[in-house]
Amino acid sequence: MSGLAVRDLVVRFGATTAVDTVSLDIELGTVVALLGPSGCGKSTLLRAVAGLESLTAGSVAWGGADLAGLPVHRRRFGLMFQDGQLFPHRDVGGNVEFGLRMAGVDRAERAERVAELLELVGLAGYERRPVSTLSGGEQQRVALARSLAPRPELLLLDEPLSSLDRTLRERLVGELSAILSKTRTTALYVTHDHDEAFTVADQVAVMAAGRLLQTAPPQRLWRHPADRSVAAILGYRWFAPATSLGLDGAAMAALRPESLVVDVEGSLTGRVLDHRFTRGGTTVRVDVDNLGEVEARTPHLDPPTVGGLVRLRVEPAAVALFG
Repeated sequence: MSGLAVRDLVVRFGATTAVDTVSLDIELGTVVALLGPSGCGKSTLLRAVAGLESLTAGSVAWGGADLAGLPVHRRRFGLMFQDGQLFPHRDVGGNVEFGLRMAGVDRAERAERVAELLELVGLAGYERRPVSTLSGGEQQRVALARSLAPRPELLLLDEPLSSLDRTLRERLVGELSAILSKTRTTALYVTHDHDEAFTVADQVAVMAAGRLLQTAPPQRLWRHPADRSVAAILGYRWFAPATSLGLDGAAMAALRPESLVVDVEGSLTGRVLDHRFTRGGTTVRVDVDNLGEVEARTPHLDPPTVGGLVRLRVEPAAVALFG
């Protein structure tokens, strides 16, 4: 049985085209992350798949069946949003079992499923806790458990961790990835955060201005973006012919601050413009001949002298090649 098939999907709001002729497949048991900047159309695409937005053109199918005209509650898709949208008048157990209750599942089976899911998300024994007493991270765990409770055929997650602080987000995304893998959940995960996308997804689909630019496994996307625009969305900031950096195999190389390291045996020479402390070391801004102003990292806390010359080593594992 096939999973999700989106074909030539268009969503317009008046004269604005939010989603522009997008086609996307999600195989059963896999997680696809929609990655792109705010306003690129990724959340609108997710809402169109859910049935929450009307299609201007194109189609959405599940298991080979066209979903046109099928209301949200009959698609058997789960939804999870960035604020969790928990029911404040229900306790944790009441929130998790809500979908099961609506489906007519008997009390004993509901209780068993709630206990199973709270164990899965690390909240065993929280059934009677008021949701107002939970931390932000705990509330998102409850929201995830509630989304998984009815065993949805497809789980749609729209920026589910974006309201949390970075430290908590970094911890939870790994746990979320493990949960989706353990339950073999088919999912579409919307995010603007690179680390989230690469941690949670089997395939990453990059969007910009309503269009889908490239879909690939995380490792391939990271090392071989389709073009300069995709590389820029991924956070690569400087571009140069690969041969000028001593690299083979592609016409162009894309660089991030991690791509260059201050090293006395490096092949590039540049003049230090300024520097700033960053976690784990120092970031140095350097003017390099034929490359211009770039940033490089040094593991040393004592920065090089502003105005002085430094040698830079290219870190091939942190360079993307394309073209």
